[in-house]
Amino acid sequence: MKIPARRAVRIIAFFCLAFPPIVTCRVASQKSAASQVDALFWGLTSSQEPGAAVLVAKDGGVAFERGYGVTNLRTGQGIDGRTNFRLASVTKPFTAAAVMLLAGDGKLRYEDSLTDIFLDFPEYGRTITIRHLLNHTSGLPDYEDLMAPADPALPMEQVQIKDAGVFDLLKRQNFGKFAPGTRWAYSNSGYVLLGLVVEKVSGRAFAEFLHDRIFARLKMTGTVAYERGKNDVPNRAFGHSSDGAHSWRETDQSPTSATLGDGGVYSSLSDLLRWDEALRRHTLLSESQMRLALAPVRTPEGMPTEPDGTPADYGFGWFLNPWQGHARMWHYGETVGFRTAIQRFTDDGLTVIVLCNRSDLDARTLALKVAEFYLEGSGRPGGRTEAP
Repeated sequence: MKIPARRAVRIIAFFCLAFPPIVTCRVASQKSAASQVDALFWGLTSSQEPGAAVLVAKDGGVAFERGYGVTNLRTGQGIDGRTNFRLASVTKPFTAAAVMLLAGDGKLRYEDSLTDIFLDFPEYGRTITIRHLLNHTSGLPDYEDLMAPADPALPMEQVQIKDAGVFDLLKRQNFGKFAPGTRWAYSNSGYVLLGLVVEKVSGRAFAEFLHDRIFARLKMTGTVAYERGKNDVPNRAFGHSSDGAHSWRETDQSPTSATLGDGGVYSSLSDLLRWDEALRRHTLLSESQMRLALAPVRTPEGMPTEPDGTPADYGFGWFLNPWQGHARMWHYGETVGFRTAIQRFTDDGLTVIVLCNRSDLDARTLALKVAEFYLEGSGRPGGRTEAP
């Protein structure tokens, strides 16, 4: 029986309204979300300024990918999915994964102490374990507070501290900020030491270990742990800061930009999609291994917090607190000239990545706004359901 055209339209409309998961409705909803993302970022950037790269992955596929602005003002090269940004603290999940791989190899234990691994580390390291370093409960002093002020007359590469320099600063201390395991305090020092733990235990340079065991295995061909004079960053974005209305200066490096374990990885949307897929399918770390990483730490005094002070959860290299009722694992990064964020909504099959090469954008908040566009029509708990 042939259904009249007008009636067919009414039937399709009814099913779209009554059953949002229908493919037709999803496509329309995703198109609407993509338009909202585009409007959001074009409202914040221009084609002649430093900008951002945005990826939305849904169930392993690309729902949205776009670059805004330029990689640097010298060449005016446009940002795209292959542009490599300094990830800053979005490096920490990679460092944690490297440690977890070695634990899986049987080469270290999470209860090993700093003095088990580094025989020359001071006595206060005897009660600091690998687990404490991974979940930011070590109490290690912040190396940024221990550094001498940089001489502005010297070239940046001469004043930058590297991982070995951080280790030396920590060795000169006699005690930490608090007893390990009693409190939570975000620690770049801890993740620098984790990079050195990987080197010590594996017998290979940290950057080499990341490349061979993670990046090459996942075909993340453009991703590097950058070391000046040792390797290069292909398709590199440079960091920028604003001097006022549409005035920019390149602020790509600082005295703390040369450390690796806490923030030295450069990567792109296309490579991070492969990382996301490996996490989703457990092709790098097994589900049982990741279960440890996704167990929130608990301490007698206080709990982890987001950058704004909101209570949070933290595991091995990931924040874990849900957002608007949606389970997630996430991290953000901030360093001179760069702002980055990855938000993985694990039960929704949704990942949002925002990478910015300008310091005036809040990548974490922007990534959540983008996620909201895509979760609104999901019909899952915590999100609003709207007709397309």
